[in-house]
Amino acid sequence: MPLADHLTIRSARPGDETGMSMVLTEVLTDWNSTRPGDPAHVRAAYVGHPDRIDCAVCEGPEGIVGFQSLRLALPGNAYEVEPGWGIIGTYVRLNMGRQGIGQALFAHNLRVAQAAGLRWIEATIGADNLRAQAYYDAMGFQTYRTEGGAVRKRCSVLPLR
Repeated sequence: MPLADHLTIRSARPGDETGMSMVLTEVLTDWNSTRPGDPAHVRAAYVGHPDRIDCAVCEGPEGIVGFQSLRLALPGNAYEVEPGWGIIGTYVRLNMGRQGIGQALFAHNLRVAQAAGLRWIEATIGADNLRAQAYYDAMGFQTYRTEGGAVRKRCSVLPLR
């Protein structure tokens, strides 16, 4: 399904933390995760993260319905991603799935990754999170490693033409 006409993709900015937190908390609850999802965490981990390349949000009349973080993997990063690659994470309201939001967020961040000169983007996904694995497969990611209950997928970033 195409992205609804009343939804827009833009870079996250200060003030988006509460709306992003609502999305993240809903997703984390669905995952039975104890990871934090409060606005202060969203500000530190996404909106104001020092390794942020971009964080795209999908916004509609009711507020933020999804977001996707793209960070630069630096040596010693928490996900053990190869330094110089991108680290991506995607969160969409559960009732908004299959409407093209994830595809539009990735299209935005793929352009950003190309402009930043990245060669690869990696997503680390829980082995039991089949929905996220299917999403990243649909975006062109391929599994290149599995370990410790996680599936690691990567996508080649083609140069801008």
